Amino acid sequence: MAKLYGRKPRLTLALEHVKSCCTKQCAMKTNITLKLDRDLLRKARVLAAEEDTSVSALLTQQLEKIVREREGYEQAKRRALARLKRGYNLGYKPPASRDEFYER
Repeated sequence: MAKLYGRKPRLTLALEHVKSCCTKQCAMKTNITLKLDRDLLRKARVLAAEEDTSVSALLTQQLEKIVREREGYEQAKRRALARLKRGYNLGYKPPASRDEFYER
């Protein structure tokens, strides 16, 4: 598709959004207001333009990544704790008597 002034046409963006919503669960979107340093916002806009996206989309991608990583960490933590709770059979049998324990 042709690009206008370094950006994708609105129709292309809309079609990409519809395609992504059909392949993923598309949840209701909610607007938020952020207070950002003017210089940070300028740099974020430049970064978004370089990646042919919006600041909102950049923030969404980063937040989704953080949440996925946290969820992955929590799942791994639960699995590890469950393994520790079950314990491991290392084949240890306590000695029958104290004398047997101190035999060399």
